[in-house]
Amino acid sequence: MLQVLEAQQQHEAWLYQQRMTRLARLLIAEYGALKRERGWVDMSDVERAALHLLSDTTLSGWVQERLDARTRHLLIDEFQDTNPLQWQALHAWLAAYAGSGGGAMAPRLFIVGDPKQSIYRFRRAEPQVFEAAKAFVRELGGEQLSCDHTHRNAPEVLARVNATLVQAREEGEYPGFRTHSTESQRTGAVQALPAIARPAKEKKEAATEWRDSLSQPRHQPEDTLRDLECRQAAAWIAQQIAAGLPPREIMVLARKRDRLAAMETELRALGIPALQPEKLDLGERPEVQDLVALLDVLVSPAHDLSLARALRSPLFGLSDEALIEIALRQRTHKRPWFELLQQEGWSPALQGVGARLQRWRLWVDHLPPHDALDAIYEDGDVIARFVAAAPPTLRTGVRAHLQALLSAALQLDGGRYVTPYGLVRALRAGGVPAPQAAGAEAVQLLTVHGAKGLEADLVLLLDTDAPPQRAQTMGVLLDWPGEEAAPLSFVFLASESRVPPSVREALAREQRERQREELNALYVALTRARQRLVLSSVQPYGDSARSWWQRLVAGCEALAGAGPAAVPAPAAVRDEPIVLPVLPAVRFDVPRDAAVLPDEDT
Repeated sequence: MLQVLEAQQQHEAWLYQQRMTRLARLLIAEYGALKRERGWVDMSDVERAALHLLSDTTLSGWVQERLDARTRHLLIDEFQDTNPLQWQALHAWLAAYAGSGGGAMAPRLFIVGDPKQSIYRFRRAEPQVFEAAKAFVRELGGEQLSCDHTHRNAPEVLARVNATLVQAREEGEYPGFRTHSTESQRTGAVQALPAIARPAKEKKEAATEWRDSLSQPRHQPEDTLRDLECRQAAAWIAQQIAAGLPPREIMVLARKRDRLAAMETELRALGIPALQPEKLDLGERPEVQDLVALLDVLVSPAHDLSLARALRSPLFGLSDEALIEIALRQRTHKRPWFELLQQEGWSPALQGVGARLQRWRLWVDHLPPHDALDAIYEDGDVIARFVAAAPPTLRTGVRAHLQALLSAALQLDGGRYVTPYGLVRALRAGGVPAPQAAGAEAVQLLTVHGAKGLEADLVLLLDTDAPPQRAQTMGVLLDWPGEEAAPLSFVFLASESRVPPSVREALAREQRERQREELNALYVALTRARQRLVLSSVQPYGDSARSWWQRLVAGCEALAGAGPAAVPAPAAVRDEPIVLPVLPAVRFDVPRDAAVLPDEDT
């Protein structure tokens, strides 16, 4: 019976492979046609074109001759991030010199890489490509130089790195790791904040109990624990800043962006500037979203939600009571908010709001988006209002983002030819970069992938006790050794929890590579810290014996948690009222019979 079940799984996997292959070929053909129609070239096209030019029997000789004439020295950095296709293109050029000892025409090849920092398998970067390249360099008569010495990490930090990865090597998880040494003489520390305890699982609410959705937000357990972890970490960071550590010397790392978004919220609540360099999208800045909501309602006056956001923003600064007043009148008259605001009889807070909106709507209807926005900025004193409403530490960024929005209105789709709603759609779609106004003096919030190559005096790791990744669905198993010109196999896998016999070995190999990459990510995260490394975690649901927390916590110094009441307010972020000085009026008493003649100095 087991053999019959396995045969059934194998047949189902075969059918799935055929269906996905037909679908993939169709999608690739359609995507190629779309790129040709619109004149697009993506990164895959560039890589495949390079491989074709360097391997085609007709073209390769001429191309290689031109390369040899122009290139004498070839330096490739971060080679561990190279994928097999890129390596095959490079190999097609350099393979002609293999076994010749280099020769007079051969370029001098220098490859720099560290397989321990290979963490981009989602882009098909494989450490085994680096191993193939090392073997090829030896064929060219080259030498291999290894370095396990660093100038970055304090001895205490590097000792924790060595102890953790040597143990993984002895357990067969991290073969080839050699202990590191450091040039740094700074006093360091590896510490851990208290783990956020997971409460006992509560019973579901009885059907007779109701939650007022207007006044009581719905709290998901995982969201609550995430926020508690970030709140504790932000409070502890505030203490370090109050003790004199500059925010720019603090880096917070996480494997997922949701932790970073929650961390940014908690830091800003304490008045601490924070920046996510990987997420500098102009359309995601709150002040820009307020202006986009305003443009949305000026183009489509029936969008009540956008109108409510614009009215609550610093543009008008209306309270919830004012919005309730509008909603009650709308319920009575059954007309859109925008139209009702043009009427009389509103409370003092709403006087003049309708006239201003109508004036701005006329500008949006008759002027190009940039000119309309510029007029709204001037008429509504937009930048001053938003800057005054922002905490002192965020004012520079708010001003820069609002000015960037005005510039984007002039640049997107040629500026004067874009429609107002086209500008709204472009900003909401993303891809418009925001300026890094506060980056120099802000806490850096990064994913581990984004932090590679960076460093800071203090590095705090969030969510270090996460459980292992669940079995994936709708995946691909690719077997492409670095020395091979093409993949040996390409398998569409419907689910990793139901694996046909023919790919079990391939899946086991894939899982070993994932575990290796997980340890590579840990190595990258740990070695970002110049002086202090701090762990933070939430108690997991189940077993997390192989988590970063479990691997590291035994050698960490326990820290006391920082409650909100124990956090001193840093002097640099205390709010102060904005005061505009008034200069005295200048009076010129000119005699009636005096003659004033213009000259160059007048």
